[in-house]
Order: sequence, then C-alpha cells, then structure tokens
Amino acid sequence: MSPILGEIIGTMILIIFGGGVVANVSLKKSKAEGGGWIVVALGWGLAVSMAVYAVGKFSGAHLNPAVTLGLAAIGDFSWSQVPGYIAAQMLGGFLGGIIVYFQFLPHWEQTEDPAVKLGVFSTDPAIPHTLSNLLSEFIGTAVLLVGLLSIGANKFTEGLNPLIVGFLIVAIGLSLGGPTGYAINPARDLGPRLAHFFLPISGKGGSNWKYAWIPVVGPILGGVFGALLYQALFEGKVTAFFWSWTVLSAMIFAAAHLAGKSGTQGLRHGERIKN
Repeated sequence: MSPILGEIIGTMILIIFGGGVVANVSLKKSKAEGGGWIVVALGWGLAVSMAVYAVGKFSGAHLNPAVTLGLAAIGDFSWSQVPGYIAAQMLGGFLGGIIVYFQFLPHWEQTEDPAVKLGVFSTDPAIPHTLSNLLSEFIGTAVLLVGLLSIGANKFTEGLNPLIVGFLIVAIGLSLGGPTGYAINPARDLGPRLAHFFLPISGKGGSNWKYAWIPVVGPILGGVFGALLYQALFEGKVTAFFWSWTVLSAMIFAAAHLAGKSGTQGLRHGERIKN
C-alpha cells in the first residue's frame, strides 16, 4: 500500500468510527441515542487508535493536515509530500462521511433537527465567538502535537503506541472538547462537511460554511505551533520559524477578534441581514 492510499484509508476509518459514534448517540431511534459526551470521546479515541493500527506502517498515520504540517515544520517530514498527504486526508474524510450516511440511512428522516444532522459530519461551537472558538481549536491541536511528539519520544511495549495515542484523543475530548467539539483536524471537519453538503440528507439544512474556516485555520495554526513549541521546550531548539509562526498566529487572532467584534456590533445595530 502506498503512503497516499494509506492516508485515504486511515482517515476514512477515522471518520467511519468517529462520525459513526456521533450519529449513534445523536440520531433519533438509534439504540445508542443519548449515550452522551463520554461515549463520544471514547469513540473518537478508539477511532484514532484503529486507524493508526490499520495504516501506521504504510504512511505513518498522520490522518490530519495539522499533524502533517507540524511534523514538516520541525523537519520530521518532507515538505514535498505535504500536498499529497493533505489531499489524501481530505478525500478520506469525505469518503468516511459518505459511509456514515449510508450506515444510518433511515435515521436521517426520523431526526428533525438539522443541527444534529450536521453535527454527525462536522463541528460547531457551543457558544459562537470567533476569537474564543479559534483559540479553542488552536489550543486543542497544540496539545495534540505536543502529546504525539511526547508519546513518540517514549518507548512503549511494541504495538501499544496507537492505543496510547487514542488515550490522548480521549483526554483532549474530555478536558478541552466542550467549547467547539474539538475538531483538532481540518480533514476530520472539512471532508465530512463537504459530504454533508453534497449528500441528499433529508431535511439537512445548511452546512454552516460561515463557521467552517475555524476548524481548518485553528488546527493548522495550533498544530504547527505545538510542534515548534515541543521542539523549543523539550529539545532546546528555538528557531526563527517558531517566532515568526507565533507572530503570525497572534496577528490572525487579533484579526479574528476584530472581525468577531465588528460582526457582533453589526448585528446589534441591525446592519446585517439574517441568513
């Protein structure tokens, strides 16, 4: 199996199990309906573990553009392979979303709330707030990269690493996931969101493209920063890239804050048309 095919299949497996657990606990008349947040967090953790077990030996099982970019930023992955990996991850996420749709085929019509249906495929904030939502995704993904690199620096019994990585995902979900649903992965959010957009889901409503940039930009900024931060703190390598990325991230946060504040004021004074 080629690394590109490995990333497609691995990310598809990730979404089949991850999107599947959300559908299982959210859609009407599922026997697991109402399973709750702990079930979702465990489901996503196991989803990552199973995907890594499946394709780790073929591609390294990045399964996430933020991981791919973070590893490239610290010299652990070739920049020339980045575009192919990211394209494969997006395709895998899209295919995984389609499979989840067919798995729960009769349940879409039984579920009235369009937001619940969209939530099977992609994330949304508990409290819409541009800066806070972006920061949440940034922090969660930075923690993910620091955690992944820390796991890689330790020696576990052969074959346990994917399981430990799954525990890391569970920990992020249980501890940090509430504000935005912890996408921490552009392919996990954008790929299935595209599937939601194209699929003939009964009463699905919109795909919330207004929010869709946050679970893409936040994880990319956080993933690269987390990898560079690990390199600076644990390896003593403080590079110019670290400082320039920190400044870039701060500038994007400032712009997000101003944009969010402007949007709030516009709505307050009736200057915007309701979508």
